Amino acid sequence: MRLVVVSAGLGVPSSTRLLADRLATATAGRSGAGGGVRVVEVVEVVEVRELAVEIAHTFTNGFPGRNLSAAFDAVAGADGLIVVTPVFSASYSGLFKSFFDALSVTDADALAGKPVLIGATGGTARHSLVLEHALRPLFAYLKAVVVPTGVYAASEDWGAEGLDGRIERAAGELAALMGGLSAVPAQAVGQAAEQTVGQAAERAAAPAASADGVVPFEERLAALRPAG
Repeated sequence: MRLVVVSAGLGVPSSTRLLADRLATATAGRSGAGGGVRVVEVVEVVEVRELAVEIAHTFTNGFPGRNLSAAFDAVAGADGLIVVTPVFSASYSGLFKSFFDALSVTDADALAGKPVLIGATGGTARHSLVLEHALRPLFAYLKAVVVPTGVYAASEDWGAEGLDGRIERAAGELAALMGGLSAVPAQAVGQAAEQTVGQAAERAAAPAASADGVVPFEERLAALRPAG
């Protein structure tokens, strides 16, 4: 199973790349669901900062450059992704978001059904919820399957107790999802998700109404009460 890592760190060395490498190392060599038959291997690390100029050109001319196109192909062809961003203004970095914006413009279903492990780095633990209020909704919108455990590393987390455990737990979840979902075509997963959401929206948009067009809200509430 092929694993691709997307790191949006800006510095050299970068704490973002360090976290991405540790997540990749913890995931590589694990077996997916079913045990021991298919092993996760890291095939490529995408450094987004090296693609900044091509990302900007993609938005102005509509075509990704050679290196960016190769990165998009790697992401689209992966069985699983690890994505890590530094925190800027309590959210993911603009460069990180621009990479996935450009990818979705090129191929809207590139991440459909793909297992994704989300990670972030920042100077303070107060930004740890960036995983839940920014990254998880982003990749859910892109139809990816986000692993339950995200990993945030603040400055004080490096070398402290707890980070290694979160990394190992998230890596195990990603490997299991990769093994469980790799046999299902990504397009089928995306279509099933869209169909489920569409059906729910239709049911919500068409409630039973009375003769004068007013929704009988009291009847709806009464129907939810447990039988006495």
